[in-house]
Amino acid sequence: MAADQAMELNWFKVAETGELAEGRVKTVTAGTRFLALVHFDGQYAAMDNRCPHQGGPLGEGSIERGVEGKCWLRCPWHGWDFDPLTGAPPGGHEDAGQETFPVEAREDGIYVGVEAEPEGVRTASDVMAETMVNWGVTHVFGMVGHSNLGMAEALRRQEAKGKLAYIGIRHEGAASFACSGYAKLTGRPAACFTIAGPGATNLMTGLWDAKVDRAPVLALSGQVNTQVMGPGAFQEADLHAAFAPVSAFNHVVLQNSRHGELMTLALKKAIQNRDVSTLVFPDEVQVQPAREGETASGPEGRMAATAIAPPAEALEAAVKRLSSARRPMIIVGYGARDAMGPVTALAKKLGAPIVTTFKAKGQISDRHALAAGVLGRSGTPIASWFMNEADLLVVFGASFSDHTGIEPKKPIVQVDFDPNHLGKGHPVTVPVWGEIGVTAALMGERLADAAAQDQRAELAERWAIWRREKERRLAEDRGEGINSASIFDALTRLAPADAVIAVDVGNNTYSFGRYFEVADQRVLMSGYLGSIGFAFPAAMGAWAATQADGPYKGRKVISVSGDGGFGQYMAEFNTAVKYGMNITHVLLNNSQLGKITKEQQAGEWPVWQTSLSNPSFAAYAKICGGYGDKVTRLDQIDTALEKALAHDGPAIVEIITDATLV
Repeated sequence: MAADQAMELNWFKVAETGELAEGRVKTVTAGTRFLALVHFDGQYAAMDNRCPHQGGPLGEGSIERGVEGKCWLRCPWHGWDFDPLTGAPPGGHEDAGQETFPVEAREDGIYVGVEAEPEGVRTASDVMAETMVNWGVTHVFGMVGHSNLGMAEALRRQEAKGKLAYIGIRHEGAASFACSGYAKLTGRPAACFTIAGPGATNLMTGLWDAKVDRAPVLALSGQVNTQVMGPGAFQEADLHAAFAPVSAFNHVVLQNSRHGELMTLALKKAIQNRDVSTLVFPDEVQVQPAREGETASGPEGRMAATAIAPPAEALEAAVKRLSSARRPMIIVGYGARDAMGPVTALAKKLGAPIVTTFKAKGQISDRHALAAGVLGRSGTPIASWFMNEADLLVVFGASFSDHTGIEPKKPIVQVDFDPNHLGKGHPVTVPVWGEIGVTAALMGERLADAAAQDQRAELAERWAIWRREKERRLAEDRGEGINSASIFDALTRLAPADAVIAVDVGNNTYSFGRYFEVADQRVLMSGYLGSIGFAFPAAMGAWAATQADGPYKGRKVISVSGDGGFGQYMAEFNTAVKYGMNITHVLLNNSQLGKITKEQQAGEWPVWQTSLSNPSFAAYAKICGGYGDKVTRLDQIDTALEKALAHDGPAIVEIITDATLV
C-alpha cells in the first residue's frame, strides 16, 4: 500500500527518537509485521522486510551508493536493490517494489501505521493441527525453523486457543526423548516437531527408543519445497526414506492429500500399534489454503476396543498348568503396565511372588506382600532366589530380554497382546494370545483348587535378608566418593511415594534397580535401546503429563543419571528453567563412563577413553537459573535431596560417587 493511501491504521512505536542513525536500516516489528525501518536523507521510511527474491531480511542490509551515484537499500543475501524511501527497484516504477507503510516521527519515538490484519487464511496445516487436538494431543516438543514455519503457525494458533502446549527445546533429540517419556508414562502420543535435514535426523535416537519400547509418538518434520527436491537443495534429505525403518506410519503430505485423514491415520497407527508415526511437510504445502469445506478429522468411530480374550484352548492349557504348580512365579514386563490389577489378583489367589523386568520396575510396589523385586542384571537376589525355586513361570507382557534372564528351561506360560512376542526367542510351554488384563482375570476366574504353596512368608524372609545386606553396604567408604547403596537408600526414604522417576543408562541405573525400593512411583527408562542421555529429556516429557488432568496431575518428577548421561542433553536444563518445570535431577558424578570402565576391566581390556572432564553441575544449575547443590559427604545427602525436592522448579543434586561401589 502507498504511504499516503487513506485507511484505518493501527500505529506502533518501532524505535526511539535518535535510535536509528542517518543512512542506516534495521528490522522492526509493528504488531505481527516485520518491517525494514530506514533513516535516509533526513526522512524515515518503512517497507516489507522480506526481499521478494528469496526472503532475505532487508533490515539487515545496508544503504550503498550505486555506479550512477544513486543510493540503494541492498539485500544482504543476494544484493537485490531497492529505493531506500519508496522501495522501488532500479529502473522500475514506485508501485512495483516493496510494500511501504506510513511513518510518523513523534516526540516520544518513531511510529509506523499498519492495517488491522484480517483473520488468517485457514491452511492445510491448520486442518492437521485441529485434527491433532481432536485426537487429544496436548503437547508438542520441538524447534521452529525456516522449513516448518507454516506448520508452526498452525500450532501457534492452537496454543493461542488454549488447546495445545508447545515446548521449545534446545536439541531435537531431546524432543523425541521427551515424547518417548511422555508416551511411556501416559500411553498417549505427544508430538515432536522439527525442520528438514539435520533437525529431522536429530530425532532418530528418541524415535527408535519409543519404537522398540512400544511407546506411541508422532513426529512432524518440515521439508524443502517440492519444486527443489531431488537436485540437492539446502538441507534436503530423503526424509521419507530416513523415517521408514522407525515408523509404523510414514507419509509425505502433498497438496492434494486428504490432510485431516492423513493426521488421523498417523495418530490411529501410533496409538493402536504403540509405535511411531511420521509426517513430512514440504514448505509450500504447509501454507496451502485449506480446500473449501475441508474439515478436521478425529477419533470417533476409528478405534475398536482392545480387550480381546484368548482362545479357549490356550486358556484351558494355561489354567491346567497353574492348577498343578507347587511354586509358580509371576513375571510382569512393561507390556503389563495397564493390567496390574488382574495380574496381582491372580498372584494373591496363588500366593505366588511377582517379579518384574527392569523396565517394569514400579508396576508393583516393593511394599506389597507378594513383590519380589526386579529380575536380572539390574535386580535383587530375592527375584533370583524365587526364579531358581519356581516350578512354573507365568509371564505377562515381557519380551525375554537377555538382561532379564528368564530361565527358558522352566515350564513357561506366556501371555501377550502381540502374537509376535509369543515364543519369540525360544519355545514356551503354553503361549497365550490375548489382552493381558482380560487374560489374567479369566485365569483367576477359572482357577479352582490350586496346588500352589503360599510363598508370602518366604518372601518376607528373603526381603529381610536382602535389607540386612543393603544395610551393611551403607558403611562402605574408600574415601573416593559416596557409595550407590547410600544414595538410593536416601532416595527411597525421601522421594514422594507417587513420584515419576526417569532413569538413564549406566552403573547409576543398575544401582537404582538394585537398591531403590519402589512405593507407588512410576519408573521410566530407555529399555531395549538403552540410550544414554534419556533421563532428563524423558523427565521433561513426564513433567508435561503432570500438567494435564489425569492420574499424573501434580506429581513430582525426578530424574537420575550419571555425569556422562546428563552431559548429552544438559542444555535442556535451560528449557526446564524457561518453562518452570518442577524436576529434581539426581546426578551421580564419578567423572567417567563407569559402566564402560567396568566392561573394559571385565574383558581384561586396558581402561581407555572413559574418563570425563566435567564442570560443577551444581554451579551450572545455578547459572541457568535453577537450583543446584553438590554433595561430597555422606552426611549431606538427606539435606540436599530434601531441599531440591522442595524447590518449585528445576534442580540438580550433584553427588560425587565412588565408581567401584555400585
